[in-house]
Amino acid sequence: MINVSLVHKRLQTASFGRKIYAFETIDSTNSCARVMAGAGAPEGTVVIAELQTSGRGRMGRSWVANPQENLTFSVVLRPGMSSLNLLPLLTGIAVADAVREAAGVEPDCKWPNDLLLGGRKFCGILLEGSLRDEALEFAVAGIGINVNQILFPPDLSDRATSLRLICGREFNREELLRTILHHLEHLYQTGRREDFSSVPRLWTTRAQMIGKPILVQMRDTRLAGTALRIAPDGGLVIATDSGEQTVYAGDVTFPSIEQPAP
Repeated sequence: MINVSLVHKRLQTASFGRKIYAFETIDSTNSCARVMAGAGAPEGTVVIAELQTSGRGRMGRSWVANPQENLTFSVVLRPGMSSLNLLPLLTGIAVADAVREAAGVEPDCKWPNDLLLGGRKFCGILLEGSLRDEALEFAVAGIGINVNQILFPPDLSDRATSLRLICGREFNREELLRTILHHLEHLYQTGRREDFSSVPRLWTTRAQMIGKPILVQMRDTRLAGTALRIAPDGGLVIATDSGEQTVYAGDVTFPSIEQPAP
């Protein structure tokens, strides 16, 4: 289990990770963090677990990770903004920068909330928020990272990877968590001072998909085109046969590499 005292020993943040609630087993770190945030938990509170029985990904999917090998945690945020769209991108930037520092590799950001290494996913991010009087009262950033896992279920083995598989060595999870929290707090506090206006530009410098043909599978429709840019509000702008369109949710695939989803 994650040793909280070791995380705190060299933690260099002002608030992120100063309160950590660690669980061996929990239904969902995001669900727990939402309850805590609603009860007044301060910004930067972290909920972390070895095993989630109902871990969630985007679009109703589950998130499964081997205990004792990975990082699955959620962070309470109180950004004072009206939309969540930029927060997954900001979180992805922070994790990418932390992984670059810790592992010496360059993660590829995939819109809206995945991180890839060697074309395979090793990190997923799920942002959830609570509105009050049409304003965002708080948000919870759920982060799942494949750290030391080397075996994956057959249906994921060709799409998932881990830091250990890519780098050929084990990683200290407490040290990696500290590094992520440091980068996340720094980027978040800097972004909040400028209304998060630099997030699209920063994210684009860490993404290889801009300028490439893509397919975006939404709930009831599929959109084909070329990824052009990230809009100021976090949407993905796509050049299609009928002109530019901006999407805010969906699964992106690359038709030259991947088969379209059925």
